Amino acid sequence: MSVRIHHAVSSGTFSLDGETHQVDNNIWVIGDDEECIVIDAPHSVDDILALVAGRSVKAIVCTHAHDDHVRVAPALREATRAPILLHPADRPVWELTHADELWDADLEDGQTIKVGGAGLKVLHTPGHAPGAVCLYVHDLGCVFTGDTLFQGGPGATGRSFSDEHQIVESIRASLLELPDETVVHTGHGPDTTIGAEREGLG
Repeated sequence: MSVRIHHAVSSGTFSLDGETHQVDNNIWVIGDDEECIVIDAPHSVDDILALVAGRSVKAIVCTHAHDDHVRVAPALREATRAPILLHPADRPVWELTHADELWDADLEDGQTIKVGGAGLKVLHTPGHAPGAVCLYVHDLGCVFTGDTLFQGGPGATGRSFSDEHQIVESIRASLLELPDETVVHTGHGPDTTIGAEREGLG
């Protein structure tokens, strides 16, 4: 299969509940030589377009709507003419950053987004944010988890719109069902695997 993943890191800020922190976000682009999908839109359009490398962008898929994941989504949409996809439960989070414009299409649990012959299955995993999703790519044996699951455990809760019990239940129900060897591509920091995270969450 010619579909492959490109990765880079982009630096900027994350702001919520009156606090601002410096963060490094992973940028993930999946596709073949002709087309691709961008997963999340942090900090810099130029950083993302460097990974796109002139290909047609089919969609900008947002794992959730915290500002460090969607800040440049509208500008990237303008640059690529690609639609922004977001789970509708994250509307109140989205509006914290983009009060005057919306995304283009809703993500639904269980839907499959096709690119380069591969399918990205949407898994609704609320907890870090109400509309958080993960994207499972069976053909590549990987899952993009945004801020739902990291190396070492679940994403942060304790801020507005988050729920610690819910994120653990989401991970158990949707992610621990995947094969142990599934590579976890996270929103921040290094990769892990489902098997490596299972022991602490099973």
